[in-house]
Amino acid sequence: MLATVNSATVLGMDAYLIRVEVDTRGGLPRHTIVGLPDTAVKESKERIESAFRNSEIALDLFCKFTINLAPAAIRKEGPAFDLPIAVGMMANAGLFAADGLRDKIFLGELSLNGAIRPVCGVLAMALEASKVGLKEIIVSPENAEEAALVKDLRVLSLPNLADVLAYLSGGRNFMPYQAAPAAAERRSGGDFAEIKGQYLAKRALEIAAAGGHNVLMVGSPGCGKTMLARSLPTILPDLTYEESREVSRIYSVAGLLRHGLVRRRPFRAPHHTISGVGIVGGGRIPKPGEISLAHLGVLFLDELAEFGRHVLEVLRQPLEDGEITISRALAALTYPARFILVAALNPCPCGYAMSAQRQCSCTPRQIANYWHKISGPILDRIDIFVEVPSLCAEELSARPGGKTSAEIRQEVAAARERQARRFAGRNGLYTNSGLSPADLRGAGIADTARTLLTAAADKLALSARAYDRILKVARTIADLGGADMVGEEHVAEAMQYKLHNFFNRGEVR
Repeated sequence: MLATVNSATVLGMDAYLIRVEVDTRGGLPRHTIVGLPDTAVKESKERIESAFRNSEIALDLFCKFTINLAPAAIRKEGPAFDLPIAVGMMANAGLFAADGLRDKIFLGELSLNGAIRPVCGVLAMALEASKVGLKEIIVSPENAEEAALVKDLRVLSLPNLADVLAYLSGGRNFMPYQAAPAAAERRSGGDFAEIKGQYLAKRALEIAAAGGHNVLMVGSPGCGKTMLARSLPTILPDLTYEESREVSRIYSVAGLLRHGLVRRRPFRAPHHTISGVGIVGGGRIPKPGEISLAHLGVLFLDELAEFGRHVLEVLRQPLEDGEITISRALAALTYPARFILVAALNPCPCGYAMSAQRQCSCTPRQIANYWHKISGPILDRIDIFVEVPSLCAEELSARPGGKTSAEIRQEVAAARERQARRFAGRNGLYTNSGLSPADLRGAGIADTARTLLTAAADKLALSARAYDRILKVARTIADLGGADMVGEEHVAEAMQYKLHNFFNRGEVR
């Protein structure tokens, strides 16, 4: 007798429907799984046998089971096939009518006591199930909220294998899972109004948030670089529904989706000891790294010069293309990686080359070697450079002031709405940082503004990338000001951030 059960697997961001075919025949007891399974899938037969026995499900296991995971050309990874294989074995044994499985999909790992455990990638697999016309998904209670994000799927949250059998055999009725109303998420980070002084740095971060531009902040220890960076999420607008689904799929594949859709923009701050694989992703079958987990949000690299040079160099292509392709022997997968890079850096090894209160103890060679840890191509991909000076005693004792994060967030949201109207119909283009050279030609740049930038490019030998990035920042500054055309004042401010003399060839004043 042959039974077929629907399941799915994930490769990268894409899910694929898998047909689990279970066949039995006489012979010595033997369970064979075919269809390009990995070790975790092959081990499922041991978990399933114990789950049947401890769930007190009467099933004759003393026969030959052949389990095929079709299509065989797709590699199957992970324990999500435990539940569909067990369901196929029960259907094969005649414990319930197999016809009722046609419009259902099963996902879950089995514990030895029969409990159904959560698995990764349920959101992507549920979306694929809905796409091919399936009507019902059976998952563990921990995965139910994630599966319920797909509105046209009936979600059943069943805790153990015995309940699955009771449901499929008609012995018990179970109510479909109903997602609770989404609770308001608290924004992480402090308020911009609580940060004393640093008005230029605040302005730079506002521009970065509005246009998705990369920022490098340089200053002495304790001047507020980290506090500024960690406050950036408080001025970023919430994700749109389409953006939220895109980010949530990444977190689902990584096994990090905990409470429904991701609604706040991600903020990732890896330690400087991270490896290149940790940054871009990898593994036998590649998983997303920090740059993909920061997609449509912020990647904060504190103490930039302490990161390994190789780790920083792998950021070159993602910073330019907004995605990363990871090639391994088993698969070549592409993950989105369009993020705002915010980096913080001391001006020298001792940290006090910019300080008015303390004397720098570094030699010129030490400072040069320190800056040479960061290559020119990486610096060329940063749009905004800003010095963060140490505050004097009078500034430290003054009361905080300036615009609150809520006020800045409204200005940022208004600027992004202008960009969204301008980008209408352009899939994957969210902010000015993603504009192509062709887009920039039609971005409403006044002739006087182009003349100013052309003169600067000629005098300072700007690269083509630096020229375009100044125009992108100028376009964002104009959007923040509500201007349709980019004028000289917008280009002048953008040039101030890109051409700051502190950063010319890594030389310290």
